[in-house]
Amino acid sequence: MRTIRSRTAAAATAVVLAGLSLTACDSDGNAASGGRSAPRPESGAPSTPGGEAGGTGKADGEGSGSGSGQGASSGQGKDAGKTGGAGKSNGSGANQGAGNGSSGPCTGANVKAVVSKVKRPINHLLLTITNTGSRACDAYSAPFLGFDDDQSTTRIIEDSKPQSVVSVAPGQSAYAGIQLSGEPGGDTHGRTARKLTVHFAPRNGSGSVGTPAKLTLPADTHKDDNAAVTYWQSSASDALTY
Repeated sequence: MRTIRSRTAAAATAVVLAGLSLTACDSDGNAASGGRSAPRPESGAPSTPGGEAGGTGKADGEGSGSGSGQGASSGQGKDAGKTGGAGKSNGSGANQGAGNGSSGPCTGANVKAVVSKVKRPINHLLLTITNTGSRACDAYSAPFLGFDDDQSTTRIIEDSKPQSVVSVAPGQSAYAGIQLSGEPGGDTHGRTARKLTVHFAPRNGSGSVGTPAKLTLPADTHKDDNAAVTYWQSSASDALTY
């Protein structure tokens, strides 16, 4: 009887030990595979806060270029290209605006010059330049005049200096009055002149710039050593005041 009970007890113990061994193996397998009972994340949901920030940055970057994080780098790069396109358009606008500004001094290359007689005041001519270019030019200082083969330019009437430089828009004109003689009396070397050369002043007023204009004077133009010319004016009436 004792032998039978001992065998029965041993068998029961073996069964219990076998059950415990199977349970331990099953637990180890679940641990190695991440656990069967662990909840799975929903499809498309971020697994970490860092992943969520990157995803939001990319989406914002593609829409507005305002994203943050690594995703924003891609988005900002994309929108940077769009911004560059807008900059090019603005640049073209800026270049077009600049094109409407001054192209530099008025010269014989961008104006048409005409010299004509006037009834009043007597012994005067009117010199007119008209801008034939596509942009404005500036009529600096006064014209430098040479009658025929004169070795020196005609005197400038300093009292005629305007408050600002005369800017001449395309199709518009600037004017200078030419006084042919001064008060009578004395030997002023009066003579008849036939040709007039008009030189144009640069911005600093020193020397001449560009192409001069060569004109034929009206018939019977008489001038003497007292001849003088005004600064460029914006109207013919101002030019003939002196």
